[in-house]
Amino acid sequence: MKDIITVAAVNFRVDAADKDSNLSRMCGFAEAAAKRGADLVLFPEMCLFGYDYYVDDNISQEEKIRTAEQISGPSCRAIAEVTKEYGIYVVFGMAEKLEDTPDATLYNSAVAIGPDGVIGAYQKMHPFETESIWCAKGSKPFMFDTPWGPISVGICFDTYQFPELQRYYCSQGSRLYLNPTAVVEEIPKEGSRQAFIDYYAPTLEYGVLCNTIYVVSANLCGMDKVNYFGGGSCVIGPKITPFYETNLHYYAGNKDNVQEGILMETIDLSLAERRLFINKEITGEPDYRPDIYKQFL
Repeated sequence: MKDIITVAAVNFRVDAADKDSNLSRMCGFAEAAAKRGADLVLFPEMCLFGYDYYVDDNISQEEKIRTAEQISGPSCRAIAEVTKEYGIYVVFGMAEKLEDTPDATLYNSAVAIGPDGVIGAYQKMHPFETESIWCAKGSKPFMFDTPWGPISVGICFDTYQFPELQRYYCSQGSRLYLNPTAVVEEIPKEGSRQAFIDYYAPTLEYGVLCNTIYVVSANLCGMDKVNYFGGGSCVIGPKITPFYETNLHYYAGNKDNVQEGILMETIDLSLAERRLFINKEITGEPDYRPDIYKQFL
């Protein structure tokens, strides 16, 4: 299993409800990142068509179903052409329908595409508030195999409020967690930037500190149809220190970056020690005790 991987998170500004424009620019960013050496490129939640379109209750569900795609559809095929040409992995967010019917169920999904084509998709388990007017709840975790081991995916609210998902992935051997997200900065409210940072950054950092893994987060930036999104895409992970205590480092990107672009770095996954999940010298057992936690349910 390889340890050294170059990952790219894209601060992405959507053209509201313009799939052709967004897809073209996504392919362009993926190609540019690949030419700079990226092995994996992460785009934000719902970046293919925009976030605001689907939470607009003035747009019929029938119309939303019409604009959604299956993972075997044309948008995924277009991105797969890039991944196959450059031998990279791309993960991005879109509205997914499992069947091409007028009454299809929709999901807020993150699609993983690799050098051999479409791998699969994660359906968001915890839709946030108004997302529930258009999408159903997903019910399964999703990891995909790579030369760097299993890479795991959660979407936005899954990451910030439900640490159980990330903890499960880590227990299964994932050293790299991907967070495609769409977090709003409530412009023009006073203090909106700091409010965005205070919510967004600590939850990502906690995942690193608690699980001793790497987290890559890609957020929308700028205006969609109605909302202004805060960017802040980043690559964060364990930091080498002279002390045993876990610390973290921003390897690419930062909390304040609102401009569209690629945030990229080469990281060493061997630093993702997953300390809670390995057998300890004294007890011969890991600190993580899922058999006990099940009794609480």
